[in-house]
Amino acid sequence: MTLAVFTTIYPGVESYLADWGSTLRQQTDCDFELWIALDSLDKRSVQQFLGCDMKANWVLAPHGSTPAEIRQQALEQIVQSCSEVVLVDSDDILHPSRVQAARAALQENDLVGCALRLVDRERKNLDEFFGLPSALTVDDVFPRNNIFGFSNSAFRCDLLQRCLPIPASAILVDWFLATRAWLLGAKSSFDRAPRMDYRQHPANTAWVRLPFCCERIVSDTALVRQHYRLLLAAPAENYLEDRHARVKELARDVEEFHQRVVLNPARLNEYVRDLNSLNPPLLWWTCVAYPVLKYLWRE
Repeated sequence: MTLAVFTTIYPGVESYLADWGSTLRQQTDCDFELWIALDSLDKRSVQQFLGCDMKANWVLAPHGSTPAEIRQQALEQIVQSCSEVVLVDSDDILHPSRVQAARAALQENDLVGCALRLVDRERKNLDEFFGLPSALTVDDVFPRNNIFGFSNSAFRCDLLQRCLPIPASAILVDWFLATRAWLLGAKSSFDRAPRMDYRQHPANTAWVRLPFCCERIVSDTALVRQHYRLLLAAPAENYLEDRHARVKELARDVEEFHQRVVLNPARLNEYVRDLNSLNPPLLWWTCVAYPVLKYLWRE
């Protein structure tokens, strides 16, 4: 069985690549194929930023490809030649056990994730962790939120192939694939030990640290609305019916939140104030339509 490690390298992460490459080479399990998709960068310049001639399967997307199309092209090739794939973001840092722990977890599961230690741009420890709260299971998180990102998850390729293709316009690619896996009834697990450092910087698509601001809620709500629209437009064969119904229900809830809170400046300010005071768990997209505050849009 061949295990792949996959990342995408894109403009803005160049200064982080040396750290990323160094920690990849320090893995306790190095028996993997490396796959790198390039987004608007060329192989030669990336090798210079990495500081070495890294052996990899390089995926060069056609000019004008969207971020989703770039990932689709790479993953489509990976599922044809590998049995498992570990996903790692190129602006983050791998702990030495990252690949080994993922491989072990995939022996009993179709989709696995691990906790993340939050660090700043210079790798300073922020003393916060992203992961599955002790009182919750994976099924408690989905489909409202996400814990399986492209930095901390790993798939069996037979499951991943069933979750493809990724819509070309998708932005939240990781959540799209993980939710499709959940809808298909995939067996998943989450390792609460942090095995990645998750860099917090302004270019993060998903921000998890308090405090949230009105602008962040507006932009994140737009992303979540698109996520549900694309998810519900995708082929639904073999979905578990009760889970599909749950996605539809949450999509309606987010639309109502958008209409009654996001488009109402006074209510949006109230929502942000109350959200920050509640200190919600560190989960991706928990700031959108946080259910404890539903009284603000379900009056």
